[in-house]
Amino acid sequence: MRAAVFDRYGPPDVLRIEEVDKPVPKDDEVLVKVHATTVNRTDCGLRAGHPFLVRFFFGLLRPKLRVLGSEMAGEIEAVGASVRDFAVGDRVFGISTWRFGAHAEFMCMRETGPLAQMPAGVSLEEAAAACDGPILALKCLRSGGVQKGQRILVYGASGSIGTAGVQLAKYFGADVTGVCTTKNLELVESIGADREIDHTRSDFTRNGETYDAILDAVGNLSFKGCKGSLKPGGVFLATDGFRNLILALRTSRFGDKKVLLLIPPREIKPDVLFMKELIEARKYRAVIDRCYPLEGVVEATRYVETWQKTGNVVLNVNRAKGKS
Repeated sequence: MRAAVFDRYGPPDVLRIEEVDKPVPKDDEVLVKVHATTVNRTDCGLRAGHPFLVRFFFGLLRPKLRVLGSEMAGEIEAVGASVRDFAVGDRVFGISTWRFGAHAEFMCMRETGPLAQMPAGVSLEEAAAACDGPILALKCLRSGGVQKGQRILVYGASGSIGTAGVQLAKYFGADVTGVCTTKNLELVESIGADREIDHTRSDFTRNGETYDAILDAVGNLSFKGCKGSLKPGGVFLATDGFRNLILALRTSRFGDKKVLLLIPPREIKPDVLFMKELIEARKYRAVIDRCYPLEGVVEATRYVETWQKTGNVVLNVNRAKGKS
């Protein structure tokens, strides 16, 4: 089968398309024919070996895994002997947060893993983009106790985590302000933001407004810079940054304004099922910026690393499109 592989850390050019062995499902696994997947910032970080800390988990000098890609949508090609919840031909979507492997024509996933029947009425591309950003945003908002009546600001509201954060915060009943660039103001309004701020023209930390929570969906903000924009008891929801780990520990003991750092989740099947329900209820939609064929993985990765993408960048692996 074809797969996008890499054998050393480095720029996008270390990725290449290669024929590799087709995986064989274990008794408790299913073999998925991948139709669509995404290129996200986690893929980019692992490929580059940055931050260096990731190398202690995925290979110090060389990557232990060769195939990136965490979220996907596709069709079950084969099932293991003990699998009962899925059958050959089922259209599924899900995420493989620690094993990766979706940048290939086939991948194996455990039956009990974060895998579910595809939501009805959406494309394979939309289903493939419905797990990574949404689940990260969901974990942040839940850890921050976001609820009805609160004021939430989402910084980077037009990215993968950001577009999810806006929609999920609205679902939880919050009043949402989305911060983005000029070209994405209409998009952010269309997905539910109550108001939008163009960060190229206005600094939200200087407008006198305060919020119950600030979600930094792109990792560009500092707690120090945002502290004055938080209400007493407010929370700064960070999606990455070692400095925020230190601040999370410190602010948990001192002060009334807290830093909460997203820790990559392990048990997330309930979150996949939750997203399926929201999508089918028309309470959530994945935002797609561009689609590339698998052979365009280097170009797609370069585009993601411009940090200018809107929503998600999708790879069509087996060139299958259409509605479920």
